[in-house]
Amino acid sequence: MTTPVSPEELPILEAVIGIRNRLTALKKDRGEFIKPSDVNSLYQAVIKQVTKLNDVRDDTTPYNNRLDTLLADVFNLLSLFFLTIGKTKEAPATYSQLASMRQILDHMDESAVYNESDLNPFRRRLDGLRNIIKNDADSGKHSQAMTKLLERQLGDCDALLTRLQDNLAVLSVELVPIHERLVNIRRKLVALAAKEGSHKAELKPLQDELRRIDSKRVDGKFLGPGGNIPASQAICSSLLEECFDVIQEIRAQEESKNVAPPLKPIHDRLTELRAELEGLALTHRWTLRETDLWNYSLSLQEVDKMRIDGKFVDSEGNQPQGQYVLLYLLRRCYGVIYRLLSSSEPVSEELMPVANKLSTVKKCLNEVLKYGGPFNPRDLYPYQLALYQIDSMRKDGKFVGVDGSIPEGQGIVMAHLNECHELLEMLKQSMDGDEEVEEDEEYTDDDEAQIPDSGATSESED
Repeated sequence: MTTPVSPEELPILEAVIGIRNRLTALKKDRGEFIKPSDVNSLYQAVIKQVTKLNDVRDDTTPYNNRLDTLLADVFNLLSLFFLTIGKTKEAPATYSQLASMRQILDHMDESAVYNESDLNPFRRRLDGLRNIIKNDADSGKHSQAMTKLLERQLGDCDALLTRLQDNLAVLSVELVPIHERLVNIRRKLVALAAKEGSHKAELKPLQDELRRIDSKRVDGKFLGPGGNIPASQAICSSLLEECFDVIQEIRAQEESKNVAPPLKPIHDRLTELRAELEGLALTHRWTLRETDLWNYSLSLQEVDKMRIDGKFVDSEGNQPQGQYVLLYLLRRCYGVIYRLLSSSEPVSEELMPVANKLSTVKKCLNEVLKYGGPFNPRDLYPYQLALYQIDSMRKDGKFVGVDGSIPEGQGIVMAHLNECHELLEMLKQSMDGDEEVEEDEEYTDDDEAQIPDSGATSESED
């Protein structure tokens, strides 16, 4: 429950509201590229307010009022701005990724449906984010208030991830294969539940496999090789029972042809969000501005807050059928947002069109080189023209922004450009080699034509 804002914090609250309004206005402005100077100015303004807040608060008391909620929103949005301008390797950019990771890990913890291979990528990503935060803290690049906040966020994620890994550690070796199979089966079942139409053909093999697993139990217990009863029975047994529950829900859905009417608006909203996010996942290199993910995150958080004790309820407090479907869609949306944040490249929004164009040219040149000729100089002209246009955009060897600043991502773009020039030179050399071979063949043919036929000569002499 939130506590009221103290009188000492009210001026800070008003200032943070103003900063959030400016961030929101900047996010909505699609008329021009986001300028790093604007982002840095707002970032410094936030840090100034956080420093003031730290002065009026003590470190030992936990706080949770409107100001804390608002600051979390502001830092999340600022983090997306840092990703948009290509500063992905700076500490502020890690905030939104940590927040997204925390949401997914919370849902994993709630569902208890995960295995070691699911957790390993999160551990690797967390280690990478830790290095970014530590490097900035050691170098003093960002204020102590910022790095302290991020270290706390990182510590929360680390503790949750460690707890999930510890939960798996109690699994006995004999039950690990069964647990893996049950996790995979449940995922397939929930994915089926979210699909429309009849699923009898796809459902039967999964149901048969569950029955085979269930038949291995003796008096409700899974046995080890020597007939012993391994530890951690409850984890596998509860997962098995849950799989059978999902099957019953799928069958009930097929009979009713849809989710329960009270949950239909939520289902439609989540389906729409999922379709939009998966569309962004396909075209993010060309169309995504990382700040666009802000609205999706807010929408998902609103849906998530509608749950009571982990379940969606109707106006009477009942839990209608279709819970697994909604949770699947919600977690799928969270997963797509996390994937988009994690795949953000250290290239500013302003340089991204150049990077994308070079990436396309490089792919085309690689294909031409792979399949070979014959081709002539005219075939290479479009690639030469594209590279010339990009080269002419540089000033003193750098790509310069509209406001005269040097956008992030110079190294990556220059690496792509140099690679394209190298591929083009290789194609020119192979073309010159083909011409030399043709000239040699023509020369050989001419020589053969000039050599007199010995038989013909002797006949003429006779």
